[in-house]
Amino acid sequence: MADRRFFTRTAVEASFNRWDWALLPLVLAVLCLLTMAAAQMARPFRVGEPLPLTLDVAWLPYYLLRTTLRMFIALAASVVFACVFAVLAAKVRAAEKLLVPLLDILQSIPILGFQAIAVAPFIALFPGNLLGVELAALFAIFTSQAWNMAFSLYQSLRTVPAELREAAEIFQLSGWQRFWRLELPFAMPGLLWNMMMSMSGGWFFVVASEAISVAGQDIKLPGVGSYIAVAIEARDLRAIAWAILGMLLGILLYDQLFFRPLLAWADKFRFEAAGGEPAPQSWLLAWLRRTRRLQRLGAWPGRWITASFAPLRKTYDGRSIRARPQPPNPLWARAWDALVAALVLFAVGRLVSFVHTEVGWGEAAHVFKLGLYTLARVVVLIAVASLIWVPIGVWIGLHPRIAGRVQAVVQCLAAFPSNLVFPVAVLAIVKWHLNPDLWLSPLIILGTQWYLLFNVVAGASTIPTELRLAARNLGLRGWLAWRRYLLPAVFPSFVTGAVTASGGSWNASIVAESVSWGDTQLQAAGLGSYIQQMTTAGDFPRIALGIGVMCVFVMAMNHCVWRRLYRLAEQRMHS
Repeated sequence: MADRRFFTRTAVEASFNRWDWALLPLVLAVLCLLTMAAAQMARPFRVGEPLPLTLDVAWLPYYLLRTTLRMFIALAASVVFACVFAVLAAKVRAAEKLLVPLLDILQSIPILGFQAIAVAPFIALFPGNLLGVELAALFAIFTSQAWNMAFSLYQSLRTVPAELREAAEIFQLSGWQRFWRLELPFAMPGLLWNMMMSMSGGWFFVVASEAISVAGQDIKLPGVGSYIAVAIEARDLRAIAWAILGMLLGILLYDQLFFRPLLAWADKFRFEAAGGEPAPQSWLLAWLRRTRRLQRLGAWPGRWITASFAPLRKTYDGRSIRARPQPPNPLWARAWDALVAALVLFAVGRLVSFVHTEVGWGEAAHVFKLGLYTLARVVVLIAVASLIWVPIGVWIGLHPRIAGRVQAVVQCLAAFPSNLVFPVAVLAIVKWHLNPDLWLSPLIILGTQWYLLFNVVAGASTIPTELRLAARNLGLRGWLAWRRYLLPAVFPSFVTGAVTASGGSWNASIVAESVSWGDTQLQAAGLGSYIQQMTTAGDFPRIALGIGVMCVFVMAMNHCVWRRLYRLAEQRMHS
């Protein structure tokens, strides 16, 4: 018995070191809190039953936990969606012709429209359970997070450097090995910065996602968003201030416990041959690297994924081989193109019939004219935001220490609900008798400018050190350095940020072109204010017309401008 006790104690001491014991309480606390919050997401509930919600500040940490859990579940679903979309769109040309325009359409549909469509089906799937309402809220948050991550990963897969592709050919990597060992690591820095942007952007819509209306009933799920909604109804500025403070503290916590360790870990995937600037640091990652048992447990998911997809690899004599790719059959390609063309013609025919019978061609021409107004605002604001944030993003990305210091600050700025600024804009415009068509325009870019900053920071942080040293040795300074290597280096990431910022700006125009404070309401002529007016009036045919015209503008801009810039970026990376 004594020998057995000694052996057990010796085995435990050998498997756990002091760093394991130091971090174990933190890991167990996080798991317990997540388990408790997850258990409350599937409790019995019937529509019409009031959910307990109070403005007592003591409950705010619990509400913050519920909201953060929803956002991370939606983030995990967004990562899976981004990987599936990017692989299909980047590797299957037939799928790319359909998926990329589809993503353009999804990006331009207002997020509240997704929620209105999804609430009833999710509740019907889980009658008598709160899980249906929770899934509807998760879906709304997912639609605010997924699109920019999908565009980022798609852009990264299309711009993998030629030398890395040649190395994959030489080592005869299979399709799964190429994605897991080459493409995903190459895309990791940009994907992580877009994950942070998605988390921050999700806070903007957290009020709408947690305060749901269905069947004439208002359902407010426990969370920070519902807390803010109740505080606004009660006109409790103190509660709103506490909610914003709790939100900022939550961002700081998950930045330290999740994103900062991930960024420090992903620094090893930077595409360079020599070390240069010091790597980002994380106290949690440093502690984890000193542990013994927790480090092994943390490596388990990667081993499980690799083992699960092992059948995708073909081996011969212990060496991984890849089958020769067969050239696509031109008949299948033509048949697919014909099918896509038929779908487009069918959609155009339905659109023409809808306009002719429901709204009339005069109304359609008027809405198209309003779309041109909003297009002018979006183009000008994207250009101004680019002039401001591209230099700042490059400066942050080139200095990892500075990036580590401002990372949480930028997340907090991106997460700040910009619609809280709208009343201030209304008061200023009324006081100084300003033109709403001009001075309401900057509100469109307040929440979407961060897409540019996050993507440019991600692109600048992956510039190889040897390229920086070569530019320094050649004496490239000032505008010459920007034109010769800085702008070309961040150009693919900038295009991704511009695409998502543009789509988000069209979406934001719905709330930014028509703002109010009390009895004072201001409107700017544009497509967003038109959709807002028709939504208030309940005119569903004109709502559909406005959203349809917005989709047409977004798709046309993406096809005529951003797709061409994508191809230019690919040519530069592969030349």
